[in-house]
Amino acid sequence: MSAPSVATSAAMIRGLQERAARALPAERVEHAAGWWLRHAPRCAWWTGTVLPHRDAGPGDLVRRIRGAERFYAAHGAVTRFQISPGACPRELDTVLAERGYRRESPVSLRVAPTAHVVDRLPAGAMRVDVDDRPSRAWFDSWHAVQGHGGDARAEWDMLERVEQPAGYARATIGNEVVAVGRVVADTGWAGVFGMATLPGARGKGAARAVLAALAGWAGAHRADHMYLQVERGNTPAVRLYERAGFTELCGYHYRTAWRPPAG
Repeated sequence: MSAPSVATSAAMIRGLQERAARALPAERVEHAAGWWLRHAPRCAWWTGTVLPHRDAGPGDLVRRIRGAERFYAAHGAVTRFQISPGACPRELDTVLAERGYRRESPVSLRVAPTAHVVDRLPAGAMRVDVDDRPSRAWFDSWHAVQGHGGDARAEWDMLERVEQPAGYARATIGNEVVAVGRVVADTGWAGVFGMATLPGARGKGAARAVLAALAGWAGAHRADHMYLQVERGNTPAVRLYERAGFTELCGYHYRTAWRPPAG
């Protein structure tokens, strides 16, 4: 993929983040002048963050922030903003910091041509099946690694809300599902989500086999490019994605309210 211009890169970042929001659909979404206010009770917290994907003038910016704060207060939820370069108002990060929002969870947004990932990750000997819907075995393996004690019913309901074509890959050793991942196709792109490997299977190529299967699924569903989001501190995952040919499009982070908002 050739290097995009600044304007193209900003539009690409915004488009990918919105695809990701559709792949992780919140229970309630309110569109407020281009900002996505998302509420996802009992799901992973990032599913319920603000996507502030429309510019705002200096006077209008605080008004929009206050509107978002009222939305989350009405739902008894913490207000969190996803801050992506080029995809949100330039002054937003600074204004949120001044209002007492803490910066947290740096993430890398990465992209790759699907064919490139397929070439980098040839199929191995490990058995991997890809289903159109999550099986109970798929979900139980994911939840055991990534559930973090959250509400399993809420996370299952979130998967049920996905409207785009999706593939759920599960690698097995014997009769045990040891690694899983999912991919969601959306207008020529395939997003990778839910990568999880049971502790006893790590270092055996299970995650690599799952990612290879997801890339094969993406190619078969006419998604010529792939994207994913990975925490910068997750070194094993970053290394896997780099070996698979994913390069960073941008880094982003979150701003979370920790005290009552400023007036």
